[in-house]
Amino acid sequence: MVLGVSPDSPKSHTKFKEKFKLPYTLIADEDHAIAEAYGVWGEKTNFGRKYMGVLRTTYIIDPDGRVAQVFEKVKPENHAEEVAEALNVLSKDGRSR
Repeated sequence: MVLGVSPDSPKSHTKFKEKFKLPYTLIADEDHAIAEAYGVWGEKTNFGRKYMGVLRTTYIIDPDGRVAQVFEKVKPENHAEEVAEALNVLSKDGRSR
């Protein structure tokens, strides 16, 4: 199962999901409680301006609910392939189904 989490509103998520034809669930974390629990709400810098936001991170969670792998500072380009390969390796190791 794939879940996407961001502090954007449910309405924004609906538009985003439709625009990109995403087949997975998007969770609106408007109060960033999930991001804080996973340690991915932090200070960011853009063009010298500092602000708080989500630090793009992907977690692979195994069937037992344990974090099997973490990808930090995620860049969208080629990330899907990177995750697919990690899932393939983990399934061969018997750590993911």
